[in-house]
Amino acid sequence: MVTFETVDAFGGQVREPDQPLAALDWSRVNPATGPLYIEEAEPGDMLTVEILNIDIALQGVMAAIPGAGLFGDRVSVAEVKLVPLRDGFAHFSEHFHVPLKPMIGVIGVAPAGEGEGCGVPGALLTIGDLHAVMGDGEVMVTGVECSGEVTVRVDVVKGVSIANPRHADAERFYTIASHEDLDVAVRMAANDMLDIVMDKLKLSLNEAGMLLSVLGHAEICQVVDPKVTARFSMPKHFSPRS
Repeated sequence: MVTFETVDAFGGQVREPDQPLAALDWSRVNPATGPLYIEEAEPGDMLTVEILNIDIALQGVMAAIPGAGLFGDRVSVAEVKLVPLRDGFAHFSEHFHVPLKPMIGVIGVAPAGEGEGCGVPGALLTIGDLHAVMGDGEVMVTGVECSGEVTVRVDVVKGVSIANPRHADAERFYTIASHEDLDVAVRMAANDMLDIVMDKLKLSLNEAGMLLSVLGHAEICQVVDPKVTARFSMPKHFSPRS
C-alpha cells in the first residue's frame, strides 16, 4: 500500500481568480507524482492498481481557455474559476453545488521509448491529475482540478499483457482506449470487451456481440486531449476481470 501526494493540473500555480493563464509555466501543467518502482514488474506483465482512498484539497480550480476543449473556438477570453470543496460538494456558485465524486485523471507507467508504452522493468508507476468531480468528456478542458492524496495497492500479474487499460468498479467492468479519432477509440474499447466476453463466457463472436449490444455501454472519457479516450462497460458478472 502506498500514498501518492499530488498537485492539481496547473501545478499548484493558480491561486487567485483573476490570475492570467498566460503567465503560467506551462511546462508544469498536468503533472503526475512518481515514479514508483515496482519490484518484479517486467515487460510482458500486467500491473493492477486498486484505489483505496482519495483525499482531496479544500479548493479546486477550473478554466476556460481559447482554442481548447469542445468550446475553445467560442472562448475569446481566458478565465480562471476557483471552486471551494467542502461538505461533500463542489461549490460552483452561490446557486450550484455539485456532489463531489473524486477521480484520478492519470494513472500510467513509463514508456519503453517515445510515446505510450510499458516495456520498462519496474513499471515506474505515476499518478496525478485529480478531479473533485468531472463530467464525461471534460468538454471545457478541465473538470474541478484539485490536489490531494491517493492511496493505492499495487500488484503484479506475471505473464499477462494487455494492449489497453481496463478498469472495474463495484458494478461494472470497463475497457478503455485512446486514439486521435474518437470513432477508432470507441471501436478499440468495444473490440477489447468483445474479445474478453468471447473468452470468458465461451461465446461465439455473434453471440458475444449481441450480448454487448443489449448489456454494454459505449461511453466517452474525454475529448480534450490530442488522443481522445473512450470506454466500453459491461456488468461485472457478465465480463469477469482478467
